[in-house]
Amino acid sequence: MELTADQARAVRMRSLLLTPLVRRPDVAGVVEWFGAMQAQDMASGLWSLGARLPGSTSGSVSEALERREAVRTWPMRGTVHLVPPRDARWMLDVMGVRALAGAAKRRETIGLAAADADRGVEILGEALQGGGRFTRAECLAALREGGVEASGQLGYHLLWYASQRGVTCIAPHVGKEQTFVLLDEWVPGAATPDRDEALATIAHRYFRGHGPATRHDLARWTGLTLTDVKRGIALAGDRLTTVAVDGVEMIADPALLEEDPAHLEDWAALPGFDEYMLGYKDRDLLLTPEQFAAVVPGANGVFRPTLVENGRVVATWSRPAGKRTITVKPFGRLDRERTEAALAPYAAFHGLPLQVTFE
Repeated sequence: MELTADQARAVRMRSLLLTPLVRRPDVAGVVEWFGAMQAQDMASGLWSLGARLPGSTSGSVSEALERREAVRTWPMRGTVHLVPPRDARWMLDVMGVRALAGAAKRRETIGLAAADADRGVEILGEALQGGGRFTRAECLAALREGGVEASGQLGYHLLWYASQRGVTCIAPHVGKEQTFVLLDEWVPGAATPDRDEALATIAHRYFRGHGPATRHDLARWTGLTLTDVKRGIALAGDRLTTVAVDGVEMIADPALLEEDPAHLEDWAALPGFDEYMLGYKDRDLLLTPEQFAAVVPGANGVFRPTLVENGRVVATWSRPAGKRTITVKPFGRLDRERTEAALAPYAAFHGLPLQVTFE
């Protein structure tokens, strides 16, 4: 099948669950659809879910996470994601192992001995045993009491390392505090696919939730080698199909191609750290290099929230902490009524009146 860029963007809006044509019923369904969702920033992660669950609120999404419909950990690229609870362990085993391979170099940089890192994992495992749930500060205090230095970057590395090893995971916030629990206690009954089944599953979920996309997009998203990526795609069989997008070979879930990929009037207001932007190596279908520079000013790794029209970024937006007004910075001429309609679900999600200004 051949698709134009506009048609590919329309299919992506379906894949990314940003159109009424494709919806999931709850947090568990959304996270399982994607396989993993960017969640390094909790506020951004909550709205990534809310944007795909019409009528939800920050409170209802937080309650779903407390019910363990999804769990946060570092499954790939050394970055925090929301993942289906039963899949957390095999995802760490299959994709997180490459991040672990670089841990020794990082420890050398920050001055942490391997023995101290392993001792830190033991301390946290013992401290949290029996249903313990510690805040970040309490975890660091437990490490220090156990004789392991946990100041600055040492503490962050130790918390990451314990989760990357599959001992702990991140539980929902208590107030504004991040909390940690034992993975096996928080999520009993983990799925145990063999490696081939795991590769096929992650390949299918990625292209179902992001397609059409390239093999290199999947490799970048998972951190897997291209050899593993190609194997996963092959093992997924007829759950995936190849399409050509303006002459570029991409892969998609054929079920999402069944509807006519015509131009649709789909708008979405998304957080900065969202799969829409973070899920691809090549973002040419989404925005121009000049627009990307406006989304990530100074190339500092901090993505601004975006306003998306029919699969393309048309503006950035922001709501400073403690403020009610949303400020929109358009890349071109924008229809105010459509812009406000796109931002209304975000305001409702946080229980705020809709107040929008343009710069």
